Amino acid sequence: MTILSSTDASPDVGHVVVIDDDPSVRRSLCTMLERAGYQVSEYESADAFLQNPIPPSPWVLLLDMRMPGTTGVMLQAKLKTLVTHPVPIVFVSGDSRPDEIISAMKQGAVDFLLKPFTAQAMLDVITRAMQVAVQSQEVSHKHALISERLQRLTPRELEICHWMVRGFSNQQISSFDGGAAATIKLHRSRVMEKMQAHSLPELIDMLSGLRLPIPARQGGAAV
Repeated sequence: MTILSSTDASPDVGHVVVIDDDPSVRRSLCTMLERAGYQVSEYESADAFLQNPIPPSPWVLLLDMRMPGTTGVMLQAKLKTLVTHPVPIVFVSGDSRPDEIISAMKQGAVDFLLKPFTAQAMLDVITRAMQVAVQSQEVSHKHALISERLQRLTPRELEICHWMVRGFSNQQISSFDGGAAATIKLHRSRVMEKMQAHSLPELIDMLSGLRLPIPARQGGAAV
């Protein structure tokens, strides 16, 4: 399967992939989704889907639980190794065991629709799932942008950045780091400029949840 990055995304329209082995169900679901304004792709099996490129983000998977070959839960597990960020999945089924439903929800399914269901119920769930997809795409874009900015930092600036976001002042960094406070102040300014942060709280928020790589000091001397 070809993996497309989130940068290939259509900015305005969400994409729904429908996988169901019942042609009449697929046709009905696709018609409702297209009328609601979504781009739609349909497949008769999970295996057929896996032979095609993953659609651009944001996208949602409307997935039948039981199908010949790869089942819905099996596909859900496989997708975790194929995509760069979680795909919101809505399961549909007319006959599923409790353990299947529990497994699907534990693996992160957004919801589970039991057949028969109304068009409105399905569209409400897809709307919610698409919101999750959009948020995931935004987080992915943010992390990619921040990672790009971090790569602009020199090893020394990256080291100073590490201490900055932990709340240490120039004097404190100087006391245990060995560098001159004036030099650390200069590195600090360069960090703020390269990261495009207007304040320390903004930088801290920007890097929240990210693990900063800490370069090894060369010979233990401050640069």
